[in-house]
Parts: sequence; structure tokens; C-alpha cells
Amino acid sequence: MTINDEITILANQLANAGNKPTVALIKAKLNKKIPLPIIISTLKVWQHEPNFISKPIEKHDITEEKNTVEETDNFRQKLNEELAQIKQEIIELKQMIKQLVEQKKS
Repeated sequence: MTINDEITILANQLANAGNKPTVALIKAKLNKKIPLPIIISTLKVWQHEPNFISKPIEKHDITEEKNTVEETDNFRQKLNEELAQIKQEIIELKQMIKQLVEQKKS
């Protein structure tokens, strides 16, 4: 949640309670220190939205998580396959180097 959202939520809560949102009231209710110019500029453009009084709850989509797990598994499988190919190529290269060294000695 942004600072502006927090200020707007507090202003809406105050307005819903029948109070006029002021810089002093907002500053007193904020969880952390916010520079006054930010509070003032936000209140200047603030318009009362009675329903915007809390941070929206983010929905946790299980299907997205499942897709992510499947994608991760697919990625790991592909990575393991490519690593196996690289390992095999390294073994083959070592054998070739060994043969070349033996040929040069002869």
C-alpha cells in the first residue's frame, strides 16, 4: 500500500465518522512519520470514497500457484537434462584429450 493510499484511507475513515480530514488528524493517525507536504498534497486531491477504508485483500489464486509449481518442475527437468548432456560431452572431451595425448607420446 502506498503512502497516498494510507492517507486516503484515513481521510475516508474520518469523513465516514463525520469528521473533516485535516493534516493534524491524518498525521496523528499515521503509523510512521510522513512529511507534511505529502499529507497536504494528498488531501488537496482527496475525494471522499466511503468504501475505500482499508487495504484491499489480495486473493491468493491456487491455480496460479499450481502453475508455478508445474513450471518450476518443468524447468528443473529441462535443466537436469541439459546438465546430463553437458556432463556426457565433458566425458567425451576428456577421452578425446587422453587419446590425443597418448598419440602424441607415440
